[in-house]
Amino acid sequence: MPKTDEGAALGHASFWDERYAKAADSSKPTHEWFRDFESLEPFFSKHLFAIRKAESQPKILHLGSGDSTIPYDLLKRGYANQICLDFSTVVVDLMKSRHAQEVGVQWLNGDVRDMKDFESKSIDVAFDKGTLDAMIFGSPWSPPSEVMDNSGRYMSEVHRVLKDDGFFLYITYRQPHFVKPILNRDNEWDLEMEVMGGGDSFEYYGYLLKKHS
Repeated sequence: MPKTDEGAALGHASFWDERYAKAADSSKPTHEWFRDFESLEPFFSKHLFAIRKAESQPKILHLGSGDSTIPYDLLKRGYANQICLDFSTVVVDLMKSRHAQEVGVQWLNGDVRDMKDFESKSIDVAFDKGTLDAMIFGSPWSPPSEVMDNSGRYMSEVHRVLKDDGFFLYITYRQPHFVKPILNRDNEWDLEMEVMGGGDSFEYYGYLLKKHS
């Protein structure tokens, strides 16, 4: 677990601009948080491929996408209506440069806590692998007010931009009894969770969140 001051820094664009600037000459992701596409493919098969087939061209929003290759792994599967949002201008410019010839993934600079450029109920699928986690620091039993404010604004925005029949896919290593109160603090989501990994790897968790009917 990072020190409190280090954890708090993860919620600021300047921290990530500095980190991603060091990766500018690399052709490979340097921050593929938690798991790569191959590890997550069974989760996607169950909760994306089977529900929103590529031919229906669902609008997929990657929240704090960083330099992950997952949008382009999905593009190879036919998902050509994707938006990657990140508050680091460095990584947005980097990824635009790396994938300048590929069509179907749009890169935007913006803050997931204030997605003012997105209309309400405009997104079919939202995906997060590490972004919410980067907002969480300090005691898991009594998170600092900054954690609760940032995560609350984030979850409210995800809820707002999703269509009524849309859903939010979230991957984390955080223990369920600590993260569920942050994900669903006002009981506004129908929430499913599955344990992933195990065996020779650490357990991690995949969540499917849908708006209440």
